[in-house]
Amino acid sequence: MQWLVALVMLPRRVKRGLLRMADVLLMTGCLLLAVMISGEWEALQGPEGAILLGVVALTTPLVLEVMGIYRIVLRYMNQHMALTLALGLLLSVVNLLVIDLLLGQLLSLHVLPVFALLVLVAVGGMRLLLRELYQLSRRPQRQPVVIYGAGEAGCELARALQHGGRYWPRAFVDDWRGLQGSLVEGLPVHHPDELDSLIQRLGLELVLLAIPSAPRCRRREILEKLARLSVPVQTIPGSEDLVSGRASVNDTCNVAVEDLLGREPVPAFPELTGADIRDKVVMVTGAGGSIGAELCRQILLQGPAVLVLVDNAEYALYTIEQELQRLLRSGASHSSVKAQLVSIQRGERMREILASFGVQTLYHAAAYKHVPLVEANLVEGIRNNVFGTLGLAMAAVEEKVETFVMVSTDKAVRPTNVMGATKRLTELMCQALAALETCSTRFCMVRFGNVLGSSGSVVPLFRRQIERGGPVEVTHPEITRFFMTIPEAAQLVIQAGAMGSGGEVFVLDMGEPVRIADLAANMIRLSGLEVKDDNHPDGDIEIVYTGLRPGEKLFEELLIGGDVHATRHPRIMTSREVFWEWPALEAFLGELYEAIQHSRHLRILQLLQEAPLDYRPADRMVDPVWQARHDRISSKLPAAGVGPREAPVSARVELQATKSV
Repeated sequence: MQWLVALVMLPRRVKRGLLRMADVLLMTGCLLLAVMISGEWEALQGPEGAILLGVVALTTPLVLEVMGIYRIVLRYMNQHMALTLALGLLLSVVNLLVIDLLLGQLLSLHVLPVFALLVLVAVGGMRLLLRELYQLSRRPQRQPVVIYGAGEAGCELARALQHGGRYWPRAFVDDWRGLQGSLVEGLPVHHPDELDSLIQRLGLELVLLAIPSAPRCRRREILEKLARLSVPVQTIPGSEDLVSGRASVNDTCNVAVEDLLGREPVPAFPELTGADIRDKVVMVTGAGGSIGAELCRQILLQGPAVLVLVDNAEYALYTIEQELQRLLRSGASHSSVKAQLVSIQRGERMREILASFGVQTLYHAAAYKHVPLVEANLVEGIRNNVFGTLGLAMAAVEEKVETFVMVSTDKAVRPTNVMGATKRLTELMCQALAALETCSTRFCMVRFGNVLGSSGSVVPLFRRQIERGGPVEVTHPEITRFFMTIPEAAQLVIQAGAMGSGGEVFVLDMGEPVRIADLAANMIRLSGLEVKDDNHPDGDIEIVYTGLRPGEKLFEELLIGGDVHATRHPRIMTSREVFWEWPALEAFLGELYEAIQHSRHLRILQLLQEAPLDYRPADRMVDPVWQARHDRISSKLPAAGVGPREAPVSARVELQATKSV
């Protein structure tokens, strides 16, 4: 095997020289053999015969050189190249005929077809042999794989892999009975039920899923079966990416989690996607976040006059602004993009931005969304989510913004955490403003669950934990969540916003809830590993249960009441829910603002429970600032630089309230 590797590593000019010498010898041998088979050996015994052999041997490489035969890289030889080689060999036969005629026709015409056949077999066969030897030299370094799907994409993948690279295709697996038992691209096609035995017999290390055009529900069925095997599974890009040229068939990647969920995307309604965007000034808050960034991408493709990006995270804003500028340079849109580095808590600055650009449509996706962090930062969570949204909404009303679409969450339904309570409160604010006769802005809210791949999603967390070797951490064995892809969520937000008449809560159809423990187990198995549990003590990665985090619910809900109506979009429902009239809400917000200004944590929680939010806190206070202050006062130890008599009045009041409870 070492000599074979050494041969492959020779410089290309040396290999071409050796190939020319081999062709000379093969041409000479084929001519001699053709003459012997035809019974005309005597024709070559004289000096003319020697001249014929010599001239043929010298001119044949020249003919093949003119045809470009020696520029063919054997490892990438395909049907077109084989046809070029056959044409070159045909010309070499014509060359023999011409030389024979010039020398007085030493050979009969019977020799030519025999010579042509021998040359084709010898010279073509030698190149095929060299190609197989090259593949053989690479096999110890390549992973043996099986391709699931013997259709067009599978065949293209097999051809790409056979030319070299990381993987060595050994077989196909396909559901279609018409292909089973046949050879495709030189590889046998097997029934999916044979996969387990194939893995053992061929030593397969990977399954490549090559069914890009299959419905997602079908891909889910296949992946559920593959998850029981002991090898990892990878897939090729979807048909849309292949057709658009964004990816090639041999760009294998990890199985997308949306394939595990089996949810089929619904085509967008063009009359809805562009209604509030085309030729208008559009602003997106939280533009650097997962949902905000995808909203920006899809909005830009609808041709707004100006797209204003607002975010207080510098790097996130810079990243999405640069991405959108690249889209503009590629000619995808002729819009203008303006990036504004500012927090939504800066009410006057937000009003200035709305007025300066003349914003007509506003998508509000900015919020603190991480449940445990907001729970531990109660005051800032409310200041940003509630009063930041309030200032933005009031500015939108004053500047006569046509449409205000607020991105909400399923955690706003009967919330058990502060983040959910703040989002429900912002829904009430938008509903109350929409009901004012003096308000010309059309407010609507869009509520949905978790999105796959977002910064707070469990999916990238699980993937990192699997790559580290585990354990995979799940909070509770029975916890479930709704999931949706980021592009689908953004698309539906845009379409829902276009359908609102004012004050509606739109609820996105999230499909069936997913048990997080099952999702984690499937991700482990599709990585080629085994879940370590009581039934499999020798498994690779354990799933550990860490307990529900502060404010976390076992099951999420999307609807508060039963007054739900379908819309013309099959994935969007609308709900008219109970809300506060603006005077009552305004008074409540005044009290809440006073409480956060003085950091009165218990009063804040009391107000949230008194409001019609159906807020049901399930845990004790976890804000570390409140806890530290509580501990210092209760132990009568002064804070650094503050005497006991200087402790804030609000803290003493809260301490008394705590002791009374």
